[in-house]
Order: sequence, then C-alpha cells, then structure tokens
Amino acid sequence: MSASTSSTTPSTPEQTPAGAPEPVRRSDAEWRAQLSPEEYSVLRLGGTERPYTGEYTDEKSVGVYSCRACGTELFRSETKFESHCGWPSFYAPLAEERVRYISDRSMGMTRTEVRCGACDGHLGHVFEGEGFDTPTDQRYCINSVSLRLQPERG
Repeated sequence: MSASTSSTTPSTPEQTPAGAPEPVRRSDAEWRAQLSPEEYSVLRLGGTERPYTGEYTDEKSVGVYSCRACGTELFRSETKFESHCGWPSFYAPLAEERVRYISDRSMGMTRTEVRCGACDGHLGHVFEGEGFDTPTDQRYCINSVSLRLQPERG
C-alpha cells in the first residue's frame, strides 16, 4: 500500500484523477448543520467512537458502505471481516481512489489514517501485517459513525 501524506484536494474537476470521486467542499457551519455532534467529532475532527458501540461492528448485511458525510461509496460488504477489534474491519476499499492516506503519529505510535477521498472525512486507520487471513493482510479499522450501509436490493 502506498500512503499519501498530501492534504491537498484537487480544486477543479480537471485536476481530479481518473476514477477519483469529485471533491466535496462545505464550510464548517454547513458540516455542523448536516452532521450529528458525534458524526462531526469523528468525520471532521478526527475523533474515534468507543469500541463495540458502532451500528456496523457486527453487521452482516450485503451492500455498499458509503461515507456518511458525502455519500461516496467506500467499501463493499464482501471485504468486511471479523477482526474482534471493536470497529468494522475491511481488507480493502472499493477502489484506492475512493480513500486517501495520511501518516498519523499521534498516540505515541505511527499509524496510517484513512480519509474519504471526496470530502476528506476521517474514517479510521489501516493496519498491515497482523496475520489476518485476508487477501491483502490489511485491516481497515473504520468508525461505524463514518459510514452508511446501502443494503443490496434483491
């Protein structure tokens, strides 16, 4: 996995890489009006919901998980797995262009933060080399409050 540390979001559609979602820009006041206090704390301020409290931690429904702030499709249920870490875990995003990565040196360790590629909302962190039996050996540890499940119709 290549992690990008750039915090610059393309400002015009012609600068948006092929396959990447269109940038979503809102003022702080607009985000506060749109999001609940918990959603705002996690998505806009980089907070974390308490472990084992999120609505999608044990969810088994088939569908697509989108960014709760902007609706960008981020993960498919087929990549969700049981990691017993207290947050929903996925082994890969829907497409690399849908997320961006930032080196996070908070909490006395180096981690890789995962953000929405469209609205720059904080999703969680990705970890590698933990030995999970997944195709990527990666664990995208994502806050439920950052996601919205769109169940598959059938």
